[in-house]
Amino acid sequence: MSITLLENFRAVFYTPFYAAFSLGAYEEAGADVRIETSPDPARNAELLMSGEAQVSWGGPMRVLVAYDKNPDCGLKVFCEVVCRDPFFLIGREPNAGFRMSDLAGPKVATVSEVPTPWMCLQHDLRLAGLDPQTLKRIPDRTMGENADALRAGDADVIQVFQPFAEELIREGAGHVWYQAAERGLTTYTAFYAPGSFLRENPESALGMTRAMAKAERWLAENDAEAVASLVKPWFEDMDFDLLAQAIARYKSIGLWNRNPYLAQASFDWLRDACLSGGLIETGVSYEQAVDMRFVEQATA
Repeated sequence: MSITLLENFRAVFYTPFYAAFSLGAYEEAGADVRIETSPDPARNAELLMSGEAQVSWGGPMRVLVAYDKNPDCGLKVFCEVVCRDPFFLIGREPNAGFRMSDLAGPKVATVSEVPTPWMCLQHDLRLAGLDPQTLKRIPDRTMGENADALRAGDADVIQVFQPFAEELIREGAGHVWYQAAERGLTTYTAFYAPGSFLRENPESALGMTRAMAKAERWLAENDAEAVASLVKPWFEDMDFDLLAQAIARYKSIGLWNRNPYLAQASFDWLRDACLSGGLIETGVSYEQAVDMRFVEQATA
């Protein structure tokens, strides 16, 4: 069958998804997949359950929220891609010995476009014994606006992903305080679909999983320049060197899985962060929301 795969938005940390298309991995695995940009990532679960699309890539956070609203939604995460947090804290001044307590005092601008980055950071703070509410936080500006604010001295620390982090580092306008991937496994991006789709189309789900497994292996085995060359058509407006440097930093922190298996500890950490941050009121179990049988078949 033809599968409509929803793309949330274009981002460097989604590189494995674009690599799978550029490598022809879906066709090789017998999966007929076409990409479509979501009109609203917050509605992806709704679009899947209505049949307007079959599979979404995006944060398992969306699955947690869907179960919180409807415990019978039946969504399943079936193939993980981004296994660590792709966001950085970039400060105007160097801070090589960063500790979470260093965020108590400076003006900290966090991501407004999507909820997961702040959910994860506020949980980091809680685990360090700090109250996130005590931060001098700027919560309502875009990453681009916050990057400009850092350059202008209107913010002290900002939370961004690539290429914003790399641009600021190259300019000497920002310094890495914290690479959130260093906390360890935090499931961040995966394929998810209604359970009915997986039951009725197991070969399609298996083909997509095999394609992603191939893309993940290829990314692990090739350097940043080769990866950037492969996916550059997806980032036409980005300077090649900037793209390669952004990818190199992501590779260095182990952002992408080497196989599509989602570890329970990774899922549980994200669920606990969403609970502590008040994004959800109930936390669905790993067993109910995750189906790794296609990964087990694809990697056997």
